[in-house]
Amino acid sequence: MKRVVILGRGGAGKSTLARRLGDVAKLPVIELDTLFWEPGLTATDPGRWAARQQELVQQDAWILDGDLGPYDALDVRLRRADTIIVLDFFFPRCAWRAIRRGRERADFWRWVWAYRRRSLPRVMRAIATHAPHADTHLLRDPRAVRHFLTRLSRDDQARNR
Repeated sequence: MKRVVILGRGGAGKSTLARRLGDVAKLPVIELDTLFWEPGLTATDPGRWAARQQELVQQDAWILDGDLGPYDALDVRLRRADTIIVLDFFFPRCAWRAIRRGRERADFWRWVWAYRRRSLPRVMRAIATHAPHADTHLLRDPRAVRHFLTRLSRDDQARNR
């Protein structure tokens, strides 16, 4: 596991998982939201975004955390990923987390609400098309995330013995 993509609806815990995974796997974490959104929450031009991702994925090792919904160009990072984690948590959990973290725009809430129906099928098709080689994990609740991290920690400890 050297090149990891983490996807999922807003409020699912992508950034938290990325930080924890970065600690366990000793990989640098790049939060895509901080690179994508320009001042005033203006979306980066699609061509510039694809070029920026192309630069990021040239590195040998990384965790790219972010799902930008309808603004995203997944193919660039999926092609280079060896591991993909999709967080598919229920809407109420994600909504609660998003509310706790702060105000969001209406388009964010439409995306979060419709994620499982609209975005998740698109994400899974993109993975099948651009990353059939990747080790893909669909985690549906925090317990599955804890088990995933625990298993990685144990595997890492066993390798270091």
